[in-house]
Amino acid sequence: MYYSHGNYEAFARPLKAEGVDDKKVYIVGSGLAGLSAAVFLVRDAQMPGENITIIEEGKIPGGALDGIDEPEKGFVIRGGREMEEHFECLWDMFRSIPSLEEPGASVLDEFYWLNKRDPNYSLQRATINQGQDAGTNGLFTLSETAQKEIMRLFLSARKEAENKRINEVFSADFFKSNFWLYWQTMFAFEEWHSALEMKLYLHRFVNHISGMPDFSTLKFTKFNQYESLVLPLMKYLEDHKVQFQYNTCVSDIDYTFGAADKDGVTSKRATRIHWTKDGEKGGIDIGENEYVFTIVGSLTENSDLGDQHTAARLNEGPAPAWDLWRRLAAKDPSFGHPNVFGGHIPKTKWESATVTTLDSEIPPYIQKICKRDPFSGRVVTGGIVTARDSAWRMSWTINRQPHFKKQKKDQLVIWVYGLLVEELGDYVKKPMQDCTGEEITQEWLYHIGVPVSDIPKLAAESAKCVPVMMPYVTAFFMPRAAGDRPDVVPQGSENFAFLGQFAETGTADTIFTTEYSVRTGMQAAYTLMKVDRGIPEVFASTYDVRTLLDATIAMRDHKELAKWMPERLRKFFISKLDGTEVGELLHKHHLV
Repeated sequence: MYYSHGNYEAFARPLKAEGVDDKKVYIVGSGLAGLSAAVFLVRDAQMPGENITIIEEGKIPGGALDGIDEPEKGFVIRGGREMEEHFECLWDMFRSIPSLEEPGASVLDEFYWLNKRDPNYSLQRATINQGQDAGTNGLFTLSETAQKEIMRLFLSARKEAENKRINEVFSADFFKSNFWLYWQTMFAFEEWHSALEMKLYLHRFVNHISGMPDFSTLKFTKFNQYESLVLPLMKYLEDHKVQFQYNTCVSDIDYTFGAADKDGVTSKRATRIHWTKDGEKGGIDIGENEYVFTIVGSLTENSDLGDQHTAARLNEGPAPAWDLWRRLAAKDPSFGHPNVFGGHIPKTKWESATVTTLDSEIPPYIQKICKRDPFSGRVVTGGIVTARDSAWRMSWTINRQPHFKKQKKDQLVIWVYGLLVEELGDYVKKPMQDCTGEEITQEWLYHIGVPVSDIPKLAAESAKCVPVMMPYVTAFFMPRAAGDRPDVVPQGSENFAFLGQFAETGTADTIFTTEYSVRTGMQAAYTLMKVDRGIPEVFASTYDVRTLLDATIAMRDHKELAKWMPERLRKFFISKLDGTEVGELLHKHHLV
C-alpha cells in the first residue's frame, strides 16, 4: 500500500489482484467503513462479490448513516454528515456507484450537480434572546492571546498534544470567542476533548477556516444519508452478489500468534469468528485464503429512541461493539485500548432529536431565522443554527426538504442536538436527557422565537419529535496517544484488518467524517489484497502558503498584520517586502 496524489493514479484502474478469485473476506459490521471495504474489494481488487460476506448485528446496513421512519414514532436521524470537495477516498468510491436518482449518472455526479445548482451557505449562524440574530457577523473575535494559542497548537509536534484536553492548551479568552462557538457546535467538540484531535482538525480543514461562519465550504446530499449514500452502495454490492448476513452479533475472534522476527514483529492470523445468529451461538473457521475485516467501536452503540411522550434512556449496559473490541484488545497490545474511548460515557454522550412539523404553524418562525422558504426544495439553514444562550448548547438544522422520500409535502424535518444534556433547559426546567420529545420541541420552539404562551400548544399539536440518546457519540474525541487505536492493518497481520473511526490510518486525516471511514476500508482492501494503485493522500492544504494566509486573515477578522507597530516603522518593513514574492502574497491576501 502506498499514497498518491494527482490525476495519474486517481484515474487509473489497477490490474486484478493476484489470486483474488480464491480468496474470501468476512467483514464484521455494515457501517460505511465495511460497505466501502467491500466496494474496493470488488472494484479494485476485482474479487468476485460472492466471495465477500458482510456480517451485521442489526436488520439493516448503514451504521451511523441512518435515516428511518419509525412506525408510531416518526422520522429519525441520529445525526447528519457535512461533506466537502476534498474527501478524496469518498469521492473516489462514489464516482463508481450508480445514482438512484439520476439515470446514467454516478452518486458523485448527482451530488456534484446538486451542489453546483444549489450551493450551500448560511444566512444566520447563531441566535440569541429567543430567535434574535446573535450578531456574529462572520467574525471570529479571537483575542491576540487566543490567536497565539491556536498558532502554538498548530505548530506543535503531534506528540506534544497527546493525552491533553482542549482546555489544557487554551485559556478562558479562547472559549469566549465566536471561533469556539462555530468550532464546538459544528464539530461537537467539548472543552475536555482531545487537543490532538483539535490540532488534526486545524490542519485538515485549514482551507475551510474562512467558510466556518457561513458554512459556504460545505456540501450536503439531497436526502438523508441512508437514502442518498447507503442505498446506492447496497444496490451496487447486491448487484455484484456480495452476501449480507443480518441479525448476527459477533462476540469474539480467535487469532494465532507466531514467533517474533528480528525486528520484534509477531505474525498474527485470524482463525475463527464467534457469533450469535438469530439467537443461536455459532461461528465460522477462517481458512488459509480467508480474511477478516472488523469495525471496532461504535459511536451509535446503545442508542435509545424516545418518542413524543417518552424520554430517550441512557443505556450504559452491555455494548456489543465495545465489548468485542475489549476482548480483541486483551489478546494483543497492538489491538488498541478501547477504554480510552469507550469508558467515559458522561463525557462522550449527547442527545439529538428529530422534529417533524405537522401543519403550517411552526414554519414561519423557521423562515424568519433562515431567511429562506423551507419548502423550496433548496438549501434552507445551510448548516446548524446555534442558540448562543442555550443552556443545553442547542443547535438545529434543516437540510433540503423533503429530507425523506416518504415525507409529506407540507411537512418539515428538523434535526436538533444538545451538547450539554445534564443542564437545566431555559424554558423546560429539566435536563435534556430527561425530556420527552414534546419537551425538547418546547425548548427548541422557545429558542426560535415562538411566543411563550403558544409553545405548549404548538409542541403538542403541530409537531412530533423523536429524541435519541447516544452514550458514545463523541468517544473518538477523548484524549489519546499513539497506540490507543489499532492500525488498520497491524504489524504482522497476515489476514485481518480493523476498520472505522477507531482504527488508525497513520495519516493526518480526521475522524467523525465519512472520508475517514472510507479511507480505512480502502486501506484494508488495498493492503491485504496487494492492490497496485495508490490511495489518495489526505488533502495537503496545511502545506499551501496561500491557504495559510487566507486562514490567518480570516482568524484575525481581516485586520492587517503588525498594526501594533508605529505606522512609520510598519511601512518601512513592508516597503522592504514590496516587489518580492512574499510581499505580493501578503498584499494579495490583504495581510498588509
